[in-house]
Amino acid sequence: MLAVDKLSVQFLGRTLYSDLSFTVSAKDRICFAGPNGSGKSTLMKIIANQMSPDSGTVNKAKYIEVGYLPQEGIKASGRTLFTETQSAFENTVAIQEKIEAVSTQLGELDTASPEYADTLEVYGELQLHLDKQEVDKMKPRIEKILVGLGFKHSDMDRDVGEFSGGWQMRIALAKLLLREPSVLLLDEPTNHLDIDSQLWLENYIQNYGGAVILISHDRAFLDSIVKKTLAFEAGQVNEFSGNYSHYLEQSKILREQLQRAYDNQQREITKTEQFVNRFRAKARRASQAQSRLKQLDKMERIELAPAPDKTIKLRFPQPERSGQVVIELTSAKRAYGDHVIFDDFNLRIERGEKIAVVGANGAGKSTFSRILSGADPLSSGQRKTGHKVSISHFAQDHAEKLNPSRTVLQTVEDGAAREVSGNLRSLLGCFLFRGDDVFKQVSVLSGGERSRLSLAKMLLRPANLLILDEPTNHLDMQSQQILQDALKAYQGSLVIVSHNRDFLDPITDKVIEFYPEGKTPRIFLGNLSDFIDKKAQVQSSAAKQKLPPTSEEKNEGKKAIAPGNRREQRKIEGIIRQQKATTLKPIQVKLQEIEQRIAEFEVSKSQIENTMSNPEFFKDQDRAIKTAADHRAIALAIEKHYSEWAAVSDELERAEKKFTYPQT
Repeated sequence: MLAVDKLSVQFLGRTLYSDLSFTVSAKDRICFAGPNGSGKSTLMKIIANQMSPDSGTVNKAKYIEVGYLPQEGIKASGRTLFTETQSAFENTVAIQEKIEAVSTQLGELDTASPEYADTLEVYGELQLHLDKQEVDKMKPRIEKILVGLGFKHSDMDRDVGEFSGGWQMRIALAKLLLREPSVLLLDEPTNHLDIDSQLWLENYIQNYGGAVILISHDRAFLDSIVKKTLAFEAGQVNEFSGNYSHYLEQSKILREQLQRAYDNQQREITKTEQFVNRFRAKARRASQAQSRLKQLDKMERIELAPAPDKTIKLRFPQPERSGQVVIELTSAKRAYGDHVIFDDFNLRIERGEKIAVVGANGAGKSTFSRILSGADPLSSGQRKTGHKVSISHFAQDHAEKLNPSRTVLQTVEDGAAREVSGNLRSLLGCFLFRGDDVFKQVSVLSGGERSRLSLAKMLLRPANLLILDEPTNHLDMQSQQILQDALKAYQGSLVIVSHNRDFLDPITDKVIEFYPEGKTPRIFLGNLSDFIDKKAQVQSSAAKQKLPPTSEEKNEGKKAIAPGNRREQRKIEGIIRQQKATTLKPIQVKLQEIEQRIAEFEVSKSQIENTMSNPEFFKDQDRAIKTAADHRAIALAIEKHYSEWAAVSDELERAEKKFTYPQT
């Protein structure tokens, strides 16, 4: 379907890859893995035809469409959310606009003129072409994907310019998914998604009809999707089958095998060189020495890529021990005018607790982190810090507060604790500032680099409460691992706003979920994976309380019921069946009525299209205009009914869940 052939790319005199070749087949699920700066995003841009390689080609069939979602930088405004997302169907929308223009033109022309007949024929051809686009299903598809990515139905008529950068990226992702390209290129698609939207996207990609190529630093997300990994390491690209975790295992095994082969070869080279140096000057053995020297020259040397640096250990300065209670919120409320973020929230953070904060974007997670740090006030209620509590807070806007005239090294030197000041360059390496990068001025750093520098600066100061807002967004896998190890060893209290499951699971022991529209946050014990499982159990339990028991439970129940009580049991079961029928029947009838109307409209539409396909049709101009108007009205009616059908289907599905046990 798509083939990369002998691709070579150099950047600032460094070879990213040379003679790179691989193929992408239908329904492939591929991950580009490797450290930041290894060329993953560059390769994605080359495949998307947004950059050119130094040599080599990307070959694809004419019918193959490639869709690309960059990491950031997309901004739209001036249209409603629905209209902007609808632009994914730009060809269809263009046809609709042409039909409207031609229809207006027909109303202005003399029906007896040759121009009228020509225009009417164009109108008919456009209408037939539009029918092939399934316009009637377009609106339900748009709404389904936007809701899946976290938008509300009330957002549909909002100007897209009102949405923040993270939501802008969701809009771009929605448009890309609606286009359904043959090859989907996604560069860090989860950076701006909350946990529910991540899970929705995982499921969507798993069932996607085309090929998908991913760059992501969320290991759990990759493991759930990827079937093949291309690893970018030191100018080489190696292919591994399986998901990301399998690649890590196989890569370790191959590196160990290569290391043994390299060591053996080096021993052989050393012995040969010793023999040559010893006997090359002696007449009787000179020919043998020369022969050995030729063998050495012909030997294909094994090259080892630099091993991942396992020696770097990030250790936070040990903070002073705080009191048992670190922070306590009592009847806490935060609101902006009439917009309530949360209300009546009581929270007690104790020494040593590691807490993950999750929830939909805009639900108040960052606001909560600022309130904990003392940067933002409560609208009402009380915030109380404990004995000897010192706080370090990493916020998303801290990167903008760095002094642009300082270098990277000077920036961390300014605030580093004495016990780590002698090892700053190694520590900066954890945050991807290596070699001469440490002498760059802050003013020339990218947004991601500033964010990493701000995080490094904050972590190098002693504090017994760390509050981190999305700390992993700009870190590669190795840097995440180093930071994760440091946070596991950290002895203070920790609050992290993040949705990176693989990063959070080994660290956190409690989850706070925030909700939109002012609902009080809820607290769950356990890590993020436990939280996801518990949410599913809570939803199942809520449905189970109202539902008839499983056959197994019925049998157990019958054993426990005395003969005289069985009649009462059957009576209860009958009441439950009646409740189920009473609840589901009206929805089922409504759904059947909508389906019947859609079927009737489809028949009428098909009959009109058969009539319009007849060459004689356009000879009767008055009839043609009326028929075309009828066709347009029917198409709009079908679109409306499909939207209604989607809403009622969702309602029926929710109702049925209340009367169905989950599969075990």
